[in-house]
Amino acid sequence: MAPAKVVLAGANGHGRHHLGILRDLTARGLVELAGVCDLRPAEVDFCTPLQSPDLGELIAKTGAEFTIICTPINTHADLAITALRGGSHVLLEKPPAPSIEEQRRIAEVVAETGLACQVGFQSLGSAAVPALRRLIAGGSLGRVRGIGGSGAWERPSAYFTRAPWSGRRRLNGVDVMDGALTNPFAHATATALALVDAPIAAIETELYHAHPIESDDTSCVRIRLEDGLVITIAVTLCAPESVPRHEPYLVVHGDRGRATLTYTNDRLKVELADGSVTTTVHGRAGLLENLIDHVRTGAELLAPLAVTERFTQVVDAIRLSPEPVPIPERHQLVLRDADGEVAGRVLPGVVELTRRSADELALYSELDAPWTRVALLVPGAEVAAYDWRPDLPATDSPRPYLHDVRTLGGVEVTQVRPDDHVHHLGAGVAISDLGGANFWGGRTYVRDQGPTWLDNHGTQRHLAFTRLDDGGFTELLEWAGPGGPLVREERTVAARPLGEAWALDFAFTLTNLTGAPLTIESSATKGRAGAGYGGFFWRAPGTSVDRVTLPGDEQAVHGSRQPWVAMSGTTPDGRGWTLVFVQADGDPWFVRVADYPGVGQALAWDTPLTFEHTLSRRVVTVVADGRLTAGEAGELASAVTF
Repeated sequence: MAPAKVVLAGANGHGRHHLGILRDLTARGLVELAGVCDLRPAEVDFCTPLQSPDLGELIAKTGAEFTIICTPINTHADLAITALRGGSHVLLEKPPAPSIEEQRRIAEVVAETGLACQVGFQSLGSAAVPALRRLIAGGSLGRVRGIGGSGAWERPSAYFTRAPWSGRRRLNGVDVMDGALTNPFAHATATALALVDAPIAAIETELYHAHPIESDDTSCVRIRLEDGLVITIAVTLCAPESVPRHEPYLVVHGDRGRATLTYTNDRLKVELADGSVTTTVHGRAGLLENLIDHVRTGAELLAPLAVTERFTQVVDAIRLSPEPVPIPERHQLVLRDADGEVAGRVLPGVVELTRRSADELALYSELDAPWTRVALLVPGAEVAAYDWRPDLPATDSPRPYLHDVRTLGGVEVTQVRPDDHVHHLGAGVAISDLGGANFWGGRTYVRDQGPTWLDNHGTQRHLAFTRLDDGGFTELLEWAGPGGPLVREERTVAARPLGEAWALDFAFTLTNLTGAPLTIESSATKGRAGAGYGGFFWRAPGTSVDRVTLPGDEQAVHGSRQPWVAMSGTTPDGRGWTLVFVQADGDPWFVRVADYPGVGQALAWDTPLTFEHTLSRRVVTVVADGRLTAGEAGELASAVTF
């Protein structure tokens, strides 16, 4: 049989791996490399193929029956479609597409042309995969509750600058999705999904990066299937170079045993409850050979495009997830070269974390990885934590918030979900009525009716940290009501020392997304006198005793527009605290101290507030040990600058 004519699109970078395979297959007389498509000429030492940057033209000139596409991820769909419509079967490098829509574009043309498209998940060519499927289906492992995956490699800083698309989620407005889960460790997820057949019910993601990149270098995903089985994959590109190479693996957890597949070397280890341990190494078929065999003899494809759609669902979930969270340098070991330039970044303990995730089917945050917490330090002591992905009921109007806020002496001065108002969440931004949506939580005040349970609760969704370090962060959020997004928020939070106390600087800007004037209301604007709460709000601990407000009592400061108000109290064990709230915007203060301790802005004190474009506010809170006098609180307030 005549050698199969092949065109390779993308001969540099990972394309050199395909050139090596083509060299071997050419020597065996199975293929002829008829053409190379690349933006720059490629060196080929075993033949002289026609070269062109135009794939369609190259296929037409060479009559290539098969095309290998090994180009940037964002080009996959267009090039695969070009090849298919040019009459060429396709071997498409993984991941097949950066989104499910792009993959379905390819699938439509596969159906239209009747040609084959195989995806380059080499691990699916391993005989270990069907062997493990048979083991699961046959019940040898008992009832399988989940599959865990672990991958930990070291990648230098240069890895993320090797190409314009490296480490990017998008490039020039086009999705790229070059992250640890979606590219170098894509095989882990794809192979785990290939072991089971149930549709995906839900996907949870946690994405982080230690390197200064756009995408993730350390991440995990949990996939819940409709039959109840769970797949959890935890990976990193920040493993220490000094440890032995940690080959990625999958472990299948059954109630009568477990099976571990090291998919890079096709090694399958089976441990049963009776104490028996069996290890086998399986063979692997080449995906190009299999594609050619499929076209010429009807052999079954090992990694057809349709089989990889669930994998691309995972890619899509990662694409739509909040931007990866930067890992502060205090959690890293930064490696430098002889010139002092950053050569790499290591996360101490991360290898063991990926292994624990595979064993426990847990996400990094559930394993208490230190870099999953966002904390504020002054100057080196933690004074606050920030929950940017709270697990809250819809009736609490879920939103990020600061909690465990404490004085430099360690006195806690915030409270979350107290019994008296379970929707009070530490320190943050909450508005009872924004465009008709409740971003405060609890019941909504209805004129002439009173507090009423309505299906109008909104959510503040974290989108990204554009800055994150020990001293604070800048965060982007989206506020969505039942009808969709209403505003985009930029929130800037900073902690800084202030004498023997410290100051929390909290600023936010709301940008109207509706295209029409947007109105903020409060219970007071609807008839409940004095209930003008809405804006920055701080819930202090209700367990404190002898609570007082400054410079006057609650009646004097509630509704006042003075530059500062303060609240102090004493913990049950006798430690005093004082909070001094300072503003320059002139909003009335909403203050409660007798029924419960809380201080905040009143953006709509007694009149609705309407804005067309943006609304900005800033409050600085001085957190001090001890019970201060009005004079002492005033001195601290005067030390605050805007």
